[in-house]
Amino acid sequence: MNPRDSLATARRLTESGASPPTQADLCRAVSTAYYAVFHCLASTAADLLTDSSRGPEWHQVYRALEHGKARSACRQQEAMRALPMDIRSFAETFVTLQKARHEADYAPESRSLKLDVLTLIDAAEDAIDRFEQAAAHHRRRFAVHVLLFKRRQA
Repeated sequence: MNPRDSLATARRLTESGASPPTQADLCRAVSTAYYAVFHCLASTAADLLTDSSRGPEWHQVYRALEHGKARSACRQQEAMRALPMDIRSFAETFVTLQKARHEADYAPESRSLKLDVLTLIDAAEDAIDRFEQAAAHHRRRFAVHVLLFKRRQA
């Protein structure tokens, strides 16, 4: 899944035609923006941890990313301090967008404002841009951090 295509879809969902976007459109746009960031991380991890041939190993790493574990890893301040700001910013945006997606998808009373949704989409795009510009070894370190459980040392 191409994160840029997802962001374009999210923006289209917010566009006003003859009438303003529906709440369903806005909720779907929030969810789509989150998935752009999620799939950016999944594909980066697969690209950096395999031979990038998109074979079985690549797909296994891509599918190994779990929403809840990734959120928890992004919140681990000590581990995140060792990474550059572009990666930390990506992690913060990941957490913010995941929370917004949960609200949009699972809180029936939730109401979204178009401006707020566009702000989230912009944040996703900025996070992806900055993440992709970070050095590969930093992105690889972050990918390992979010994918693999680290045991405490005895």
